[in-house]
Amino acid sequence: MAQVPAATRTLRVLRYLASQPDPVPLDAIARACSLPRSSAYHLVTAMVAEGFVVHLADEHRYGLGVAAFEVGSGYARQAPLQRIARRPLAELVDRVQQSAHLAVLHGSDVLYVLEDRAPGRPPLVTDVDVRLPAQLTASGRAILAHLPAAQVRALYPSSAAFVLRHGTGPNSLSALRELLTETRRRGYATETGEVTPGLSSVAAAVLDHNGFPLAGVAVTYAEGDADPASLAGDVRRTARQLSTRLGGRG
Repeated sequence: MAQVPAATRTLRVLRYLASQPDPVPLDAIARACSLPRSSAYHLVTAMVAEGFVVHLADEHRYGLGVAAFEVGSGYARQAPLQRIARRPLAELVDRVQQSAHLAVLHGSDVLYVLEDRAPGRPPLVTDVDVRLPAQLTASGRAILAHLPAAQVRALYPSSAAFVLRHGTGPNSLSALRELLTETRRRGYATETGEVTPGLSSVAAAVLDHNGFPLAGVAVTYAEGDADPASLAGDVRRTARQLSTRLGGRG
């Protein structure tokens, strides 16, 4: 299929803006999306005209417009990601006999959109519509590991952006970068007691055709109740299956 560079750049800008908690200046868009400043300006100007981006002139910043909200609302109504993931997630739970969930990045948090709990397993805080700091969760780390470095830096501009639940986990950009490097090297993400003491998780990213992370698939288990390396094989297999179904990299 032929590439359409302008369309790819436009979608990259939309994804970046959607990941930000607040409107951002043009220079931040250009840097995060690896665009010349002039190209970023022309793109966002066209997107403003179509309603997908709003220009806050007094603040010299850009944010998502009403048209982007309409697209997002349509996506939420149709819930294609949840529909596609429901059966593979249930099959994953059947194979490993542990609870599993699917999460997407929402600013510097992950938002849980689907969960399948295995019978007899410990209760979890990761219910549908719950948000947790992305850098603490296995699913969030799996997603962050596949983001451009500039986008990770924009999500965590200072130490105040690092929220800890139980006093453990990365609390600086350098610590997070080291953790994400290890995640990429290993091929899956882990978390041990940083969300809930006594519980651990293993996760892998669902990728689109450009290698951009759409979601994270994770399995959570009581510490000592499973081998994370063994679980990782099943989790990665499910993530690849979902990537393929969504037209991404299998």
